Amino acid sequence: MTAEPSPLTIAQLAELAGVSTATVSKVVNGRSEVSSETRAAVEELIRRHGYRRQRRRSTPTALVELVFHALEGDYPVEITKGVAEVAREHGLTVGISELRRDHSAVDAWMEGVLRRRPSGVIAVFSGLAEAQHERLAHHEIPLVLLDPADAPGKNIPSVGAGNWNGGLTATRHLLELGHRRIGIITGPDSALSSRARLDGYRTALDMAGVPVDPELIGRGDFLVEGGLAEAHRLLSRPDRPTAIFATNDGQAIGVYHAAHELGLRIPDDLSVIGFDDLPSVRWAIPPLTTIRQPLSQMAAAATSMMLTLAAGEPLPQSRIELATDLVVRGSTAPPGLPAS
Repeated sequence: MTAEPSPLTIAQLAELAGVSTATVSKVVNGRSEVSSETRAAVEELIRRHGYRRQRRRSTPTALVELVFHALEGDYPVEITKGVAEVAREHGLTVGISELRRDHSAVDAWMEGVLRRRPSGVIAVFSGLAEAQHERLAHHEIPLVLLDPADAPGKNIPSVGAGNWNGGLTATRHLLELGHRRIGIITGPDSALSSRARLDGYRTALDMAGVPVDPELIGRGDFLVEGGLAEAHRLLSRPDRPTAIFATNDGQAIGVYHAAHELGLRIPDDLSVIGFDDLPSVRWAIPPLTTIRQPLSQMAAAATSMMLTLAAGEPLPQSRIELATDLVVRGSTAPPGLPAS
């Protein structure tokens, strides 16, 4: 008498179906973010072979795992505030990690996460690899990406801001003041938000009939030092820009320092606009005009998504994008004129 074949695990089903373990896990748990064709193929394999549910190593702890690419400046503080507010309402603790794209640090962090067994993971501006996504899914630990550095993978929930519209709005503000030579200091080319803000800048210039001058595009790194270096290059030109759009507030502070070192006054000689509206920039001299990115609200939304997944419930939508707003302060004025 031939023995009945053993039911298959999620990993075995994924291999047969030619999909990720995360996708099979979604089918098994009845989640909606899977195409009808893929769902049908996985369900047919389960009917034919059976499914062996693997016992969890432990029950989830009352912990939200918050992981950053880097812990620098006010940005992580605002994110942590938003996560902590929602976590506190649900009796959860927030644990914070920093990866800096160090492979050994990522591996050590992943092993720690599997030991800690958090209720879920929120990864901020952090490009966790697909292998890490799949390990978390395999252990049924929900993952939500917040302000992702790269385009989110298929069916990976994410929260972001209107970066393209923010770049458009910032550049339009300078154009409406009368500026035509407008420099920009971008973030890393690999960052999704940086590319979107640059595209918004290009679009605003194009709509105003102002040619894009490649010499006025500075390649920054979202750090004060990068803003300082690129601003020195832009402002040392004989045909220097009359305004600079720094694509985050840290780089805008770098522009302030470069202007001071070169004897330029803001906004009399140079208008500056940033992006983020971190609390400290209102104390700059003059206070910084910037694009407000609702970081705390974005973090709160990501935490709510994570909790929904942790409860085994489907998400109404896998991508949330919150609006950005222009905040006008004292660092922008018409060319050659002080702010009113």
